[in-house]
Amino acid sequence: MRTTLHKADTRGHANHGWLNSYHTFSFGNYHNPDRMSFGVLRVLNDDEVAAGMGFGTHGHSNMEIISIPLEGDLEHKDDMGNTTVIRQGDIQAMSAGRGIQHSEKNKSHDQQVKFLQIWILPNKVNVTPRYDQITLAQGSLKNNLKQIVSPNTNDEGIWIHQNAWFSLGEFDKDETNTYILKDTANGVYIFLLEGKCTVNGVTLEKRDGLGIEETDKIDITYNENSKILLMEVPMAN
Repeated sequence: MRTTLHKADTRGHANHGWLNSYHTFSFGNYHNPDRMSFGVLRVLNDDEVAAGMGFGTHGHSNMEIISIPLEGDLEHKDDMGNTTVIRQGDIQAMSAGRGIQHSEKNKSHDQQVKFLQIWILPNKVNVTPRYDQITLAQGSLKNNLKQIVSPNTNDEGIWIHQNAWFSLGEFDKDETNTYILKDTANGVYIFLLEGKCTVNGVTLEKRDGLGIEETDKIDITYNENSKILLMEVPMAN
């Protein structure tokens, strides 16, 4: 087993006034040759957008983009004709494929929006762009690692063009669980959203990240009430 620990206070940081963003991996003006990606997990941004502000229309291509709202309402518009709002409890995925244009805006005029922006390198390029969004059942994360992303169109959660599985959970103090990898050639990146936990002997605190390779399972003990995101991804594309 190999582990790579990224403490919260070692992340890249950019405060543009309207956008306050923390970058686990190199992004924008933050460049760290030792923090380019974890396998096909290329971007993990922890974003806060001020009231009424947002990202203007911009383009992407050949990237799987997953957004996970943590607080507030984020409005999405794209050139495929989609106009939607994603809220806490929703999961959004876009396959940029051969090219999309979209915008994201904080729909509220008096509250900030917090969300995770995650980019995954796809296993197919120049596919037809697509958009999808799901809402998790209320209470489905309670003391449960709920699968929210998979490679399969008929599997639980939302699907993407990559051999990757994401799980999200909210756990009480002293709970434990074991995650069994779907593909033992993959690695797992754990991002602790809230609380404190111990993962295969490594202690994580709020917004810490931990990459684990060369193992077939992950054992987690929650030292406090916690919220966790687990991303199983290929280590090579």
